Formats: sequence, structure tokens, C-alpha cells
Amino acid sequence: MNKDVNYKNQKRYVTAKYPIRQPLIVVWLIWLLSRIMLIGKKFKVEKINMEGLKPPYMLLSNHMYFIDFELGAMGTFPHRVNNVVSIDGYYRRPWLMELIGAICTRKYTMDLHLVKSISRVLKRGDILCMYPEARYSPCGTLSFLPESLGKLIKMNKVPVVAMVHHGNYLHSPFWNYRQKRKVPLHTTMTLILTPEQIKSMTVEEINAKVKEALNYDDYRYQKEQGILVTEPFRAEGLHKVLYQCPHCMAESKMDSKGTELFCKECGKRWNLNEDGTLTALEGKTEFSHIPDWFDWERAQVCKQIAEGTYSFSDEVEVYSLPRCWRFIKLGKATLKHSMEDGFTLEGFYRGENYRIQRTPQETNSLHIEYDYCYIKPFDCVDISTERDSFYCYPTKENVVTKLAFATEELYRIAMESKRKK
Repeated sequence: MNKDVNYKNQKRYVTAKYPIRQPLIVVWLIWLLSRIMLIGKKFKVEKINMEGLKPPYMLLSNHMYFIDFELGAMGTFPHRVNNVVSIDGYYRRPWLMELIGAICTRKYTMDLHLVKSISRVLKRGDILCMYPEARYSPCGTLSFLPESLGKLIKMNKVPVVAMVHHGNYLHSPFWNYRQKRKVPLHTTMTLILTPEQIKSMTVEEINAKVKEALNYDDYRYQKEQGILVTEPFRAEGLHKVLYQCPHCMAESKMDSKGTELFCKECGKRWNLNEDGTLTALEGKTEFSHIPDWFDWERAQVCKQIAEGTYSFSDEVEVYSLPRCWRFIKLGKATLKHSMEDGFTLEGFYRGENYRIQRTPQETNSLHIEYDYCYIKPFDCVDISTERDSFYCYPTKENVVTKLAFATEELYRIAMESKRKK
């Protein structure tokens, strides 16, 4: 049972509000600012099968970094667009986000008003843009897509466009976004579903179509296009994604420096080559393709869950965001993650205990950060409810990627069990 934090007179930001329709002057300003931000970058926005298509339509995009919004503005101009944005995107600027017509939500929660806001945007003839992965891609491939996406598309019956960014991840990977790389950017916007097709398809068929259209692999794209990343720091931070050593099986002992990835437990080292492949400096190269290593780690977590050996418990430092103007430091707390109860966060603030629980079926994925710019530059996870968000910094090192894997697997198991019942 949940027990909220005792904020006393602290008000919460109300996400359940309808977005305004973008003023045309704002549309032009967004385009102009985006164009300025893209100066010096080689980019291309290509439209496929979109001849004659006008709003309303749903624009579904993969997610790498803020540059996604800038490229999206290039492709949708001069039409009005309402973007779905997480609460932390409103930090210190809710007035601005409201002015540009953003739709606020908290990640991986049951937000029924969000569904209403999306329908309102489409009914008034505009573009609804959302990033269904709801987080930056950890390793340049497609992340979790919610099953509810197909239901949302079926409900609104408007055209669906898939916007896929190639090179954005290579330019600023999630695990080291502060050090940019010189990489060409290529964005495709493709009409994948018409209202007539949506009407004749099942929700499962729609989800399969969307997943196929949004599927991407930036490392494969790099190899196919012959793109070379020559920066001498190109591997720094990669250990946050590749946290388990495939040689000695140690977890959270990986580290990186310069162009090399290495295990502090057994000493094995790999070089991240300019073409995006990995090569072991000695012995066997277990995985030359980074997403293969990433998928192997996921499989190890799924195996632990299947065997009943998975669990997590740690002391964390907690910051909450009930409003948009400042993060509130709640101090130390205990965060647990189990196969039975999901996430349980227990702490003490202003003379009272609080307890936040998110069961496996309530959390289909997990918002993780490797270098969170708004609080402090360390790994954290965001446990959100419909009314609050808790950014938890673990004491244990390099564990957040594994927590994300476990969250998605436990949700999958919970949903399978629910369907069988």
C-alpha cells in the first residue's frame, strides 16, 4: 500500500490539462531555432509515401537525444505539432512547454487524460508527435513499445507516420551525450498506416506494423553506410550499457577509457573500432556487435528471473519532482525490486514515513539515466506514480541497466499470467 510523501503545503503540477493549439508564430520560431541549432551538422530529412498527406496524423518517432525534436521540426514545418513530453522536460520552464503546446505526462504510468489530450489534438486537425519508447535508446536499437500503442491508433483512426532517426545515437550516445561526435544525420518520415488500413487491422497487427517500421540499429547503419567515428573518447561511458563481462560473467565491474572497454574483475579488454565494432585485445571476441552484447545481458536477467534468483535492494538518495520548478531532496531511502512486489521505495521525510510501490503489472518499463543533467551526473532511476516522480541514485555502481531489463521482463510475465487467467 502506498503512503505519499508529506510535502505539507507543496502543490503538485497538474498534468491533467489539455494542450493549447500552437500559435503559428510559435511554429515559425521553433523551425527557426531548430534550423539554427542544426548549423554545422550534416543532416537530411527524407519523406517516404507522404505525397499529399496533411494533418491530422500521428507521428511516432524513435528517441536518441534532444536533436530528435529539431529534426522533427524540419520535417513537420509549417504544420502545428503537439509533442508528448515527460514531466522533467518541464523543469523550470512549464510556461514555455505549455506555450508550445506540449502534453505533459509522467513516464510509464496509467495516464488516462493523456489519451484524451491526444484525441483532442487530432480532432482539431493537427499533428500529434510522441516517442513511444519514452526514453533515449541505451544502445542504438529499438527499446520497449507499449501494447497500448495499437489501441491508441485504433481509437483515433488517423494516418500514422513513422519517423526514424539514423545517426543521432552515434552523434550523442545516451551513455556519453556530453561529448558529441561528427556523424551525418538521416531522418526518414514514412506513412505506414492509413485510416482504411487501421479499420481492417487488429490491435496486434497494428502493433506489429509499428514495431517493424520503427525498428532500427544505429551500429548496423554505421557499418552499412561506412561511417567512421574517429574521436579518441568514443568508448567512454559504454560500460554503463555493457555492464556484464561475457568472459568472467562478473556484473557491474566493467569500465571504459578512451577507445577501450574493460573488465576490472578479470582484466579482459575490448577496443571500440572506428566502424562501431568491438574487438578483444586478447583471446576471443565474444560480441563484435554492441547490440548483441546488450541482448545477451537481457537474456541473463531473464534467466535469473526464470530461475527465481533475481532480486535487488539498495540504499538510494532520492529527489522528487511533484512540481516543475525544483527537485526536492528527500534524503536516503531503501529501494527494492522483486519478482513478487515490483518496486518498493521506503523513506522518511518531514517527520513521516513514506512508501511508494509499483507492482510488475503497473510498470511496463523503467526510466533510467546515466548522467542526469538536472540533478547530478550519476546513474539514477525514475520511479513515477500518477502524481509524483522519484529520482533514485543507487549506492551500488552500474546497476540501472539491469533494473530496466528486469522491469520489462517482469511486466511481460505479469501480462502473460493475466491473459491466461
